[in-house]
Order: sequence, then C-alpha cells, then structure tokens
Amino acid sequence: MTGRRTGCGRLGLRLALAISIGLASSFAIAQEEREKSTDDLAKAAQNPVADMISVPFQNNFNFNVGPHKQLQNVLNIQPVIPITLNKDWNLITRWITPVIAQPALTVTGEREFGLGDINPSFFFSPKQPTHGIIWGIGPTFVFPTGTDKTLTAGKYSAGPAFVALAIEGPWVVGILVNNVWSFAGKSNRSAVNAMTLQPFVNYNFHGGWYLTSSPIITANWEAGHGDRWTVPIGGGFGRVFKIGKQPVNAQLAAYYNVAKPSGGADWQLRAQLQFLFPK
Repeated sequence: MTGRRTGCGRLGLRLALAISIGLASSFAIAQEEREKSTDDLAKAAQNPVADMISVPFQNNFNFNVGPHKQLQNVLNIQPVIPITLNKDWNLITRWITPVIAQPALTVTGEREFGLGDINPSFFFSPKQPTHGIIWGIGPTFVFPTGTDKTLTAGKYSAGPAFVALAIEGPWVVGILVNNVWSFAGKSNRSAVNAMTLQPFVNYNFHGGWYLTSSPIITANWEAGHGDRWTVPIGGGFGRVFKIGKQPVNAQLAAYYNVAKPSGGADWQLRAQLQFLFPK
C-alpha cells in the first residue's frame, strides 16, 4: 500500500511539474507575443504613412517667445486616416489642427488664445515598399482658419509634400518635407512661401520603449536672411503601451533652437499622446 501511495505521489508530482512548465511556457510565449505586438505598434506609430488610424495630441511648449520672453503653447490635434484606393495604393490623410495660446508678439500687444491655421495633407503611398523604402507623395494645404490675426497667416496656401522612410531592425529613419505658397487670401497680409523639413530617427527597444529625435525645421523664404530659419536640435524618449485594451504612444522630447527668427522660441518641450487603432 505504501509503495502504491508513493508511486501515486510521484505521478502527481510529475503531473504538477508538467502543468507548471506548460503554464510557464504559455505565459512566456504570450508575453513574447505581447512584446512583439507592442514593438510592431511602436514602429507603425513612427511611420507617417502607416496603414493605421491614429489620433495624436502633440503639445509644444515654446519658451521665451516675443519681446517679453513668454511661453507659447501649441496643441496640435493630428488625426491620421488611411483610405484604401486599390490593392496597390493607399491614400493617407493627415490633418493638423493647432490650438494656440499666444503671448504678446509686440511690446504693446496682448495674449491671445484660439484656433490656428488648419493644415491637411494627402499622401498617395504604395502598400509595398519600393526597394525597402516606404514613401508617400501628395498635396498639402493651409487654410486661414485662425480666430485672431496673430494666430493666422491670413492666406490660402498649397504645395507638394513628400515622406520617405526605412525600417531596419530596431531603426525607423526617414524624412518628411513640404513647401507651400499662398495663392489667395487677405491682400493686406504678406505672401507665404514656407518650407517644413522634419527628419526623424527612432531606435526601438523591447517592451515598446524607444529613443527619438524628430526636429521640425522651418524656413520662411519671404523673411530676411536673419529671420528665415528655425533649426532645433534635440530628442527624447517614448513608449507604446495599453490603457485597458487601447494602445497608446506616449512621448516626451526637448529641442534647442540653434537658429531662430527674431522673437522666436529659444527652446521647446514636446509632449505627445497618440491613440492607435490597428486593424
């Protein structure tokens, strides 16, 4: 009887050990799949023409703006919506709607708060990379929707936009560029001829963490040489994670302007929360 009980005990111990190993393996596989899914989402969030709906809220704190060296706050609401055109092409729509808290821009001026000029862009992008390069091209527009004269250029503008990037291992590296020219609007406002150039470099770790640098370089071709360029340098970090079942991408970065127009910000703190809706 004792030998039989000992044999049953050994069998039960082996069974419990096998179940424990199976559960541990299942947990490890599930954890690995979750990390892989999060890592893939992080790279998709860093791709401006990804086939994925996303809604970023990007808040830019611009320090020492204007004659009184005050804080300017710009919240960019930037929904990205892909539209399938056919089996080979997508149309990626990207709207930037700025909400601005503007400090006084002259000695006798006042602070203003309101909507800035809306900037929609439309990228025609192939579903498959071309020789390893993901790209998109199309028109971009600026509409004079600003609610105060200090928040708008007062002009309708349009021009070409282009984005190209490569994803290799943990790296996501690319560039986004556009140039707009005014073609209509208030006659008492200056003509618009402006370029935006945004190189971006991201290095991804496991668990959705990443390092990032994506300075927004601008050139106002209508301004004098000394007031033409805004050139920031810097970077930050971010992570993709879930709130409940909702994937989000959170990011924090800082940039110092090595070149800026008169009255422009010395440096910028950028905080972003991006809601992701993968297929």
